[in-house]
Amino acid sequence: MSPRRAVRRAAVVAGLIAAGCCLAAGFWIPVKARIAQILLERAWHAVRAGNEGAKPWPWADTTPVGRLSVPELDVAWIVLSGASGRNLAFAPAHVDGSAAPGEPGVTIIAGHRDTHFEVLQHFRAGTQMIVEDSRGEIHRYQVTRIEIVDSNEAGIRLDAETPMLVLATCYPFNALTAGGPLRYVVQARALEIARPGS
Repeated sequence: MSPRRAVRRAAVVAGLIAAGCCLAAGFWIPVKARIAQILLERAWHAVRAGNEGAKPWPWADTTPVGRLSVPELDVAWIVLSGASGRNLAFAPAHVDGSAAPGEPGVTIIAGHRDTHFEVLQHFRAGTQMIVEDSRGEIHRYQVTRIEIVDSNEAGIRLDAETPMLVLATCYPFNALTAGGPLRYVVQARALEIARPGS
């Protein structure tokens, strides 16, 4: 075999190996995401059963603190503690320092605009949300305001006499790069609190 032919053959083999690796990675990402959701659900059931320190996987530095659902849009997520980039890769997360669901003040939950919180663009005034906390209490909220804010110029006030829920994500939803200053902010007020089993 001539050297030129050998080089061509090696290039074809390298190309096939690279294509195979890309295909494998493409299949692995959805599999990994599905496994993570199963582990999050398992940890959430453990928390609901009284094990408040239950972690979704042994090396996790977070635990489930609630379950957020939007019946009108048929979506639900486990909410993790601590809105770090690592946690947000798996689920929406409760922002440290904000109120716990149902408590006086403002509960803030953050999520990525291109995964879990992509659905926020379909919210409207009046959309209802349900947050189940680790004690099994159900907190109902109704959207009162949606706005786009510049995070460099505006913040979210945490003091409110009645329980409020704020969902926040980056904006615009179709941005080619992440990390811009704009935030899509959904504000909701508490409607009622239902005890476990009600």
